[in-house]
Amino acid sequence: MNKPDATEQSARETEETGVPGFRTWRRIYVFVFAFFVLVVALLTLFSRWFA
Repeated sequence: MNKPDATEQSARETEETGVPGFRTWRRIYVFVFAFFVLVVALLTLFSRWFA
């Protein structure tokens, strides 16, 4: 199994995403994860508040 070298990895990270506001895939992954955490936190708060 071959490990990608630094140029392949950096080229992958700078690949165009086609999503406005997000230049790299890493930013998209971080946004999706943060949004997931926010939704779980809000569901927890609302379930306690309206129970």
